[in-house]
Amino acid sequence: MMKDFKVIFLSSFFTLLIVSIIFAYFYYQQKDANIDNLNPTTSDNQEQLNYAEESSILPVNKRDQANSNINSSRENVITNTVKKVSSSIVGINVTETRYYRDPFSFFFENRVYEKQIPGLGSGAIISSDGYIITNDHVAGNANEIIVTMTDGTEYNAELVGTDKSSDIALIKIDASNLPYLKFGDSDDILIGEWAIALGNPFGLFELNDKPTVTVGVISALGMNLGVIKERYYLNMIQTDASINSGNSGGPLVNSIGELIGMNTIIWTEGAGSVGVGFAIPINTVKNIIDELKSSGKVNRDFWTGISIHSIDKGIARYYNLSSTFGVIITKVERNSPALRTGLKVGDVILEINEVKVNNENTIVYMLHQARTNDTLKLKIMRDNKPLFINLKLESKYD
Repeated sequence: MMKDFKVIFLSSFFTLLIVSIIFAYFYYQQKDANIDNLNPTTSDNQEQLNYAEESSILPVNKRDQANSNINSSRENVITNTVKKVSSSIVGINVTETRYYRDPFSFFFENRVYEKQIPGLGSGAIISSDGYIITNDHVAGNANEIIVTMTDGTEYNAELVGTDKSSDIALIKIDASNLPYLKFGDSDDILIGEWAIALGNPFGLFELNDKPTVTVGVISALGMNLGVIKERYYLNMIQTDASINSGNSGGPLVNSIGELIGMNTIIWTEGAGSVGVGFAIPINTVKNIIDELKSSGKVNRDFWTGISIHSIDKGIARYYNLSSTFGVIITKVERNSPALRTGLKVGDVILEINEVKVNNENTIVYMLHQARTNDTLKLKIMRDNKPLFINLKLESKYD
């Protein structure tokens, strides 16, 4: 019995010893492998370092791809539009002759002397044969007009026609196959959409023969600024795209390059832009330049024969009117178109050609868009009843 126990004990001992040796062998082999992974050899370190250095220098094809991606991210609808329209913008330099009376002429013979006054502005080419639009206050009284193109070429320009009331002038250069801007529709502008102003502020066009570009949004529409130096600024486009001295006559375009306005005046308390600029709507410009091209001027020698007044609360109460919208007729002249039409004192004009009349400015604007012998369709209120009357704009000289 004792002999059997010794045999079993020795067999179990040697079996356990062999198993322990085998386990220890595999355990230390795996540990060495883990250490090798954590601590690569010098050769491995050098290979990884070489790889890191090579990866920091892109191959030519990958570098070109990276540059292409950068350019794609920088180019957008605004930069593409600027690239497309810039060649249609011109710088304008003018010389105007002004006459002055000698302040001491009362001591001697009445003397008048002349002085050549330089000026500058901007313009937009609107046809391939060289028609250019700008402001009347830029070129309307000039005796010399020099137009500079974006390639540096200079042309003497001819004043085709000008209209002081609307502050619009049309000039022409003797050239062909020119790039030009396409007209947009200023009745289809959205407040808040992108607006791009291009031009020649402070004469900077002369430095590199390129227009200065500023970008903003359409801030407001239908802005009636009234009469400034005998020019009627009504239904204007307001933008915060920076407009400065020299930008006058330059284009305001939308994000796809359509001409939507002519930059004209700024609102400022100093000498520079404060982000409140105004442009003449392009639909107004189109209406004027067609007549300037054909006759050199706009024919407004018509009359209506009425005097009007905006309606305030006092007038509304006196005439028993239900609101202050519209204008009231305060006088009808004898033998006038208004009298022959049947208009009377106390009539309230509510609409002209289906455009709502808010005040006197609306009437002034509508009349500036009209021409001699046009007929206006008026909606009036008489004795609290609506009536429709057609008023023909007859010539003052008939």
